Parts: sequence; C-alpha cells; structure tokens
Amino acid sequence: MTGRAPRLLMRLWGCCTRGALLATALVAGAPVGAEIEAAYYDIPTDQYGHGVLPGGEYAALGFRLSGGREIGAGTSGTVYEDTAPRLVDLDGDGTNEVITVVSYFDRGAALRIFDEVKTDDHPSGTTIAVVAETPPIGTPFRWLAVVGAADLDGDGIMEIAYVDRPHLAKTLRIWRYKDAVLNQVATFDNVTNHRIGEPDIAGGIRDCGSGPEMVVATGNWSTLLAIRWDGSEFAVTDLGRDTTRPAFARAMACAE
Repeated sequence: MTGRAPRLLMRLWGCCTRGALLATALVAGAPVGAEIEAAYYDIPTDQYGHGVLPGGEYAALGFRLSGGREIGAGTSGTVYEDTAPRLVDLDGDGTNEVITVVSYFDRGAALRIFDEVKTDDHPSGTTIAVVAETPPIGTPFRWLAVVGAADLDGDGIMEIAYVDRPHLAKTLRIWRYKDAVLNQVATFDNVTNHRIGEPDIAGGIRDCGSGPEMVVATGNWSTLLAIRWDGSEFAVTDLGRDTTRPAFARAMACAE
C-alpha cells in the first residue's frame, strides 16, 4: 500500500477542490528554498463535528518560513484533526517536512505530508504542497493518532508511526517515507495512545541510548509499553501498570 499525493497548488484562501492544497505567499521577497521554521493549525471549526479532540478540528494550516515568509494552506471537504503539526526532516535534505492529520468528511482520517517545492510560476520560486498522503481510513468519524517519526530500524530511511483508530481498531501502523512516497511496512495490534475527549496524545517515540522505541499503552490501558521495530520484528518492553500521563512523561524521559 502506497501513498503519493498530487502537488495541487492554488493561490487564494478558500475555494479549492476536495482534498487539494491551497497555498499563498503572504510575505514576498523571501529567499528561494527558505526552510519551514514553524507550522500551526488555524481557524477552529465545528463543520466536521467529530469531537474526538476537544477543539481539535481546524479549517486551515499556517507555515512560517525563514526570511519572514508566511504561507497558508486551507482545504475543502476535509478538516485538520490533530493536536499540532509535526516538523521533521523526513527525506534527509536538511530541511523540514510537515506531518499533519486530515479527516475527510466522507472517508475519515489520513496522514498528510507537506513540503516546500520548486514552483517556477510563483514569484518566490517555491510554495508549499502536499507531497504524500496515506489512504483515508474509509469511514467518516474514524481517526488516527500520530506516535511520531524516526528511523525506527536504523537503515537511514525515516518511518512515521500512528495508531489507527485508537478507540476502535487500536492498530499501530508504520509507514516508511522515501522519495515522497509513503509505504506501509509493519503493523502491531492492540495498542492505543488516546481516549475520546482527551486534548492530547499520550506517549511518542523516545531514544534512551539504544535506538528509538514507541511508547504506547495496551488497548485496554492496563499496561505501558515500549515497542521497538528492527525492520522485520517487534520487541516489546513492559513498563508497568501505570498508564497515567505522568507515567507516560517519565517513560518519554527514559525514567521508566
């Protein structure tokens, strides 16, 4: 299963095709190839009305690039449904890509990756585009909760992990990002990182000195886990029966 997104570019906020990107330079004159320094969800909305994250649905996404350039990305037929965008250098070029979660009104959530791309007909020479996206879950009001991004198996290529339907399917999915394409490479059952109504996502990816581990809970929230993936197999460490947020924080700080 792969996820490649067309680089759909437009110039105004509002009025774009379903699932497409809307991008506009708000501050001109920035250098070509300016790095993405920050990203943020903007314009809270209740148009989708899932409510799995309190106040966690947005109609727009903002980017700040080096040199003072600001770019906004809006979408139609979807909302951004997430806690915050994540800036990670996924392709190893020294600049950040942006990991987001979008929810289609008719097909549920998908992981969406943005990057700055060369655009000959834009005054600044570049703009922001959707470069890759996982297939949507397939049903409205079905969500995914990002765990994080890291080179999980040590092969020099980045992976992104999320929990697919943390309240229902409770499936950890790992996607490899290479050449602006997402390929699912592994799954692990019966884990979660979010309860309905919580404003944040628990856990994440830690490295306590021996490589990255994904910190999640068992599906029934009875046990805290650290999960390592070597490219073919999973190794699971039991971190105890405390699955409160302080316990997650200790685990992420390598104190568990």
